[in-house]
Amino acid sequence: MLDNISAEFIRRIPKSDLHLHLDGSLRLKTLIELAHQEKVKLPSRTESGMRELVFKSSYNSLREYLKGFAYTCAVLRSPENLARVAQELVEDNAAEGVRYIEVRFAPQLHVCDRLTSTDAVRAVAQGLWAGAKAHNRKPEVRKGKDLPFHYGIIVCGMRRFSAGMSPYYANLLSIMEHADKDDIYSAASLELSRSAVAWSQAGIPVVGFDLAGEEAGYPPEHHRAAYQYAHDHFIRKTVHAGEAYGPESIWQAITQCHANRIGHGTFLFAHDMIQDPDIPDRRRYVEDLASYIASQRIGIEACVTSNLQTTPSLESIAAHPIKRMIDYGLSVSICTDNRLVSDTTVSKELELVARHVNLTHHQLRNLVIAGFKGSFFPGSYNAKRDFVAAVVSRYREVENEFLSGPA
Repeated sequence: MLDNISAEFIRRIPKSDLHLHLDGSLRLKTLIELAHQEKVKLPSRTESGMRELVFKSSYNSLREYLKGFAYTCAVLRSPENLARVAQELVEDNAAEGVRYIEVRFAPQLHVCDRLTSTDAVRAVAQGLWAGAKAHNRKPEVRKGKDLPFHYGIIVCGMRRFSAGMSPYYANLLSIMEHADKDDIYSAASLELSRSAVAWSQAGIPVVGFDLAGEEAGYPPEHHRAAYQYAHDHFIRKTVHAGEAYGPESIWQAITQCHANRIGHGTFLFAHDMIQDPDIPDRRRYVEDLASYIASQRIGIEACVTSNLQTTPSLESIAAHPIKRMIDYGLSVSICTDNRLVSDTTVSKELELVARHVNLTHHQLRNLVIAGFKGSFFPGSYNAKRDFVAAVVSRYREVENEFLSGPA
């Protein structure tokens, strides 16, 4: 780890998390309690048992990693449960010094007899508001000695889905039974995009639109209409891309979906994964792509632990492209992806990068600040600028307290 960079220093500095899945970030204790309440059968009723059987330290594949979501989503089908886990998520982040989060989830995935997509979004917004309100009422925040907590919601369309994932998807697949599957997936994401605009205009802090799920074989261009609608109505865009597919997926996300940020981008530099035969110089392609992303300040939401767990080819953090991204001048923010599934926090992720990547103090500071600068902040540009300035000021206060010598 960098000289004088301690776990306490990382805990004290203001942090953000721009890639944070609600259904992958429950408290394990809460999951077990809600499963009992909702009569959802778990492989184990103990935290240690669930860690051994479901939420492991390592996984053999992304498919295995995603199995745990069957349990978390099963308990998140009431407004009360969604609001509770959203509030607890704010509390857990605030406790480790995080002061801004963007919580993403797929509302259509939670639809059931007692819950519409709108109900789900309102419940999550209510929980986030309650958690932030409790933090922002603290005396140190009121006196300006600590930063307030801010948040936004990102709604996720799914690249593909099956009838068993939710009644919404089952109904849509039934109604469009004779349509091409890609058209069905596109129709669901377009409806969600239209809803996202309506929710935002109604005052719900929906700040972004995302596309999640299985990447290989399900390109983002199939969801172009949804992204164009969001784009036309000032909703910011992020896309899971380059997580399980190559640079072409990232370029599609930018050109076809107007992506302001890229979720993961793990294989940005993997020229050997390019499949288009019309690209003769693959190394040049990834160099040009990285330069474009850097120059346009398209953010990269890096989730190191998650990538190491789900990508067998990444045998260690040394094999992860995070250092190359930083050296390339990309706007990289450090994120958790799923706090429960990956058993991590923002502080753990920053410690991991600081310990294993040869960063300067200046680079570490830039990583932290990039999260706030690249956020889809739910307010005016001037309000965001003031918040970022306060974050920078607070970071330097902690830096001056903990570090000796020039940064």
